[in-house]
Amino acid sequence: MTLDSAAAPLEIDPLLDDPATRIVVCCGSGGVGKTTTAAALGVRAAERGRKVVVLTIDPARRLAQSMGIDSLDNTPRQVKGVGGPGELHAMMLDMKRTFDEIVEAHADPDRARAILENPFYQSLSAGFAGTQEYMAMEKLGQLRARDDWDLIIVDTPPSRSALDFLDAPKRLGSFLDGKFIRLLMAPAKMGGRAGMKFLNVGMSMMTGTLGKLLGGQFLRDVQTFITAMDTMFGGFRTRADATYRLLQAPGTAFLVVAAPERDALREAAYFVERLAAEEMPLAGLVLNRVHGSGAARLSAERARAAAENLEDSRIVDQEAGNAQGRGSAVPEGSSPEASETHEPPLEAPAPDESDVSTLPAASAAPESVASVTTVEQLTAGLLRLHAERMQVLAREERTRDRFTALHPEVAVAEVPALPGDVHDLAGLRAIADRLAAGGTTS
Repeated sequence: MTLDSAAAPLEIDPLLDDPATRIVVCCGSGGVGKTTTAAALGVRAAERGRKVVVLTIDPARRLAQSMGIDSLDNTPRQVKGVGGPGELHAMMLDMKRTFDEIVEAHADPDRARAILENPFYQSLSAGFAGTQEYMAMEKLGQLRARDDWDLIIVDTPPSRSALDFLDAPKRLGSFLDGKFIRLLMAPAKMGGRAGMKFLNVGMSMMTGTLGKLLGGQFLRDVQTFITAMDTMFGGFRTRADATYRLLQAPGTAFLVVAAPERDALREAAYFVERLAAEEMPLAGLVLNRVHGSGAARLSAERARAAAENLEDSRIVDQEAGNAQGRGSAVPEGSSPEASETHEPPLEAPAPDESDVSTLPAASAAPESVASVTTVEQLTAGLLRLHAERMQVLAREERTRDRFTALHPEVAVAEVPALPGDVHDLAGLRAIADRLAAGGTTS
């Protein structure tokens, strides 16, 4: 499958070589190859001279394995074996550790210790909805502020929806600004007896109900956490807003990664529209795992018809063999060879080439008979497999064409599927080569 004229080619190398490109965000629905794409881009950019760090949020740890690193953590680690003048570093987001670093950096030691030891904080930092995506944004902001790398490639979280990465800061901000949080913060802000009076009167019904459901200790933990975090809430929102603006900056490029499947491209189309609405720079679409064929000129219809002709020919063979086995008339005194010469068949081969299944059980089939039959069966089977493959290609092409018809302005690069999994730097280079060549129209 090749790009048609409606889809502009996505040129990867000029994007990676441009020193103005400082952040590349790989996004898309789950299971479409975002992690592999991000890693392959990192390898190619480093070998072309960039100093790159790849930030992954993929819990499967495939990135570490493919880069030959025992493990990835919250600290960037240099990848060995990368050629060229650049450098490649990789890291895996540790959500809780990133949250802890924020607390330690923006609170005095006593308050930081109180926050870190608080049970509600420990639950929030480990599994609150949207925390992973928010911490990915925080880590991106930290990496960009350090200015140790001239290119940051982000592999977005494997979320139910690719939009969670953009929505998380707003969602966490809404949580921090919510009525429940403000209500719990009120006693501490009022202070003294007034605060206690407010707590006892204004919250008696709520705390009574929640205390039965969650336990009174839980509410006390929440209140303690909010009191300690009060001065930091504004910082969370400020940094989230700053990172959001960073994603809108000209030095950022979004790559939407998808598979040539209906659901994945529907999600990709939704993300393209969302990026446009948020005024975020879209570089293009990476269409991953595209199937191809070296015999594309043989259509599915012709392959299937050829397979049927072979199978029909075998049916004719069986009939001829059965007729001969039933004792068809042979002139007295003449040999079987003479009878063949007297009346040769039009289509069916000679009786001694009949299907093995039509011969009497006691007779032994010659090796040539078995081999001819096997070749026919294999050929018909391969033709049918080719027909199925061509149907897959046609379906993928129709799906892609629907996307490009809706979004003709989106540049597309197609990455042919590899025969096996990627598990080392050589595999990542192969992906990168295919990705760089995938925007051609030939």
